[in-house]
Amino acid sequence: MGEGTEGTGVDHDRQDWSATRSWVEKELAGAERIEGVVALRGGWTSQMRRLDLHGPGGRRSLVLRSFVKPFYVRHAEGLLTREANVLRLLAATDVPAATLAAVDATARSCDHPSLLMSLLPGAVRLDDEGSEERAALLARQLVGIHRLPVTAAERPRAYQAWTSPERVTPPAATGRPELWRRAVDVIRQEPPAHQGRFLHRDFHPGNVLFEGAGADLRISGVVDWVETSWGPADLDVAHCSTALALLHGVPAGMGFADRYVAAGGSLDDGAAHLYWRLLDALAFAPDAEKVAVPWRELGRVDLTAELLTQRLEGYIAALFARYA
Repeated sequence: MGEGTEGTGVDHDRQDWSATRSWVEKELAGAERIEGVVALRGGWTSQMRRLDLHGPGGRRSLVLRSFVKPFYVRHAEGLLTREANVLRLLAATDVPAATLAAVDATARSCDHPSLLMSLLPGAVRLDDEGSEERAALLARQLVGIHRLPVTAAERPRAYQAWTSPERVTPPAATGRPELWRRAVDVIRQEPPAHQGRFLHRDFHPGNVLFEGAGADLRISGVVDWVETSWGPADLDVAHCSTALALLHGVPAGMGFADRYVAAGGSLDDGAAHLYWRLLDALAFAPDAEKVAVPWRELGRVDLTAELLTQRLEGYIAALFARYA
């Protein structure tokens, strides 16, 4: 599945996918046929479709992920092969992930590199209301992911940093240039020694599905495994923390690491943990517009570039106040 899971209605996208559709139909069981196609919103890297199927056994739905943007098409073989391998691995665990149906990572048969998988129940929830209860479940789920036992042969690639000191762009209107220089200086250092863990690597509220409410609230799916990596648990915690700070405010981002530890996870202390938190946060500079686009599509129209910039800067200052 992809970053967003709520439908926009009939698929009005005009990009050709006739070859992809033929490939899907060849992969279907028995006499199943596609009877409906719905574009899924909230995605940024991929084009996502829900395919509603009908056959002798009744109706079911699958999700089709296709990379159509040139950058992702170039990297699709690695990304989709990795996701396919991870979904196979997770099938034997209690992590609520999709079941792999088929993959064409090089677009040998499809119009674009594509992966076909089961449709998970639930929906992405990004509202401020209920965010604390969801954050506790996110922390517990992330601990479970990090505890997955994997053999050396099953290990995903080593993590990759998503920014560097040379690539960080502070907000143009910042009144705190020294804060940004100080943050960049931290990630100029060598990465701290760490114990490797199985990382989702893009774990945040936009990639988690929920069902129920109140005491019945639960995570029904974790999606988007294309960036799965091997690295420090701190980095996954850092990414979710940054997202929570941008979505719900600085306190939400600062509290996630505590929730993770309370759920049984283990993190570095002080300067080592600060490095991983800043390595993630600085990748969103200057204004986190990349994540704002799919979040707005899912209803968070309040997340303006100005608000996100303010929250990101406040979050970086809070990290120094706590961990420096």
